[in-house]
Amino acid sequence: MMKNGVAVADLGVVRGGVEVLRGLTFEVGPGEVTGLLGPSGCGKSTLMRAIVGVQRITRGSVTIFGEAAGARALRHRIGYVTQAPSVYDDLTVAENLTFFAAVLGGPRTRIDDCLALVDLGAQRDRVVGRLSGGQRSRVSLAVALLGEPELVVLDEPTVGLDPVLRRDLWETFHRLAEAGAAVFVSSHVMDEATRCDRLLLMREGRIIADSSPDELLEKTGAADVETAFLSLVEES
Repeated sequence: MMKNGVAVADLGVVRGGVEVLRGLTFEVGPGEVTGLLGPSGCGKSTLMRAIVGVQRITRGSVTIFGEAAGARALRHRIGYVTQAPSVYDDLTVAENLTFFAAVLGGPRTRIDDCLALVDLGAQRDRVVGRLSGGQRSRVSLAVALLGEPELVVLDEPTVGLDPVLRRDLWETFHRLAEAGAAVFVSSHVMDEATRCDRLLLMREGRIIADSSPDELLEKTGAADVETAFLSLVEES
């Protein structure tokens, strides 16, 4: 389904005179959940913005499916969910999806499918402003999935959610990957690392590890990913 996936080569970003990303190089393919983990302020959101094509880059390149990030041809092939819910509070769940389906030029038949994916069918006629924070986040995810994206980019999607909602969302991410999408998820919560197929650990604008959770633990001899991360920081 996906040609070439995500290819990041020597990516550098300078913002306000500060080097936020420092020569990142990696690739992300279809069919797996890739976790981008690291402390707040390490550059995760900037990297995700570069991947979806809304961040000016200073050097290097980002290509998606063989196209430069931000190319018009990619518009319907990428689903992007920011940290803040990007839906209208005064509309119902279904009205939000109907509106964004019209904007994207997608079929209305996708609305019910997307609501089912994020388990919001029972809330379809509720006004978004009256939903819980977790439910609002899932409405944003449903909107991002309307175009059946081949790449799903999720910036801190589980922040502030209770453990049950976090578990349910991660199950949704894996269902999307099993259907053939590349799913790229950022988080600063290290215990979510074990839910990923692959990990990219970031610190101060650099990637300090790229492996599966099991490989990371084996390499460092740590009992958990947070301890492994601290071990890698000390080594570097």
